[in-house]
Amino acid sequence: MALEAVSRFDAIFEVERAINGLDADTRRSTRQDLIRPLVADLHDWLRSERARMSKHNPVTKAINYMFEEPGRWDAFTRFLDDGRICLTNNAAERALRGVALGRKAWLFAGSARGGDRAAFMYSLIVTAKMNDIDPQAWLADVLAKLPAATPSRLPDLLPWNWKPK
Repeated sequence: MALEAVSRFDAIFEVERAINGLDADTRRSTRQDLIRPLVADLHDWLRSERARMSKHNPVTKAINYMFEEPGRWDAFTRFLDDGRICLTNNAAERALRGVALGRKAWLFAGSARGGDRAAFMYSLIVTAKMNDIDPQAWLADVLAKLPAATPSRLPDLLPWNWKPK
């Protein structure tokens, strides 16, 4: 079971490694052609394996987590339809490493609401950095433009669309 699962995921990652760094349209197209069938096979295989196992098996519980939680499988497969989405969250994990290393310094948040705000701001700053944007310049410009921005123009202010003056 474990070796079979690893080989199925490895086949998906092998294709993904080959398209890493290509433009979003090419990635989406390749995922549709090559990865979608692998994911469909993985889906069917996981369901058949789950049917053969005891409901108390930890692997069954992991598979149930993927299928029975509302929207979990859809969230997992979202990368197939959008070439901008990474298959893994490795970049986000690396970006958040600094937060984990300095977690004592993050105690200033003071509440769950403050922590949510800090996480939101940190994700915006890291997204700007990942798009080769100076976070301070981007944030200053966006905060200046935001009060006059119409809802239809808000996507222009996102880091991946923003252009410096």
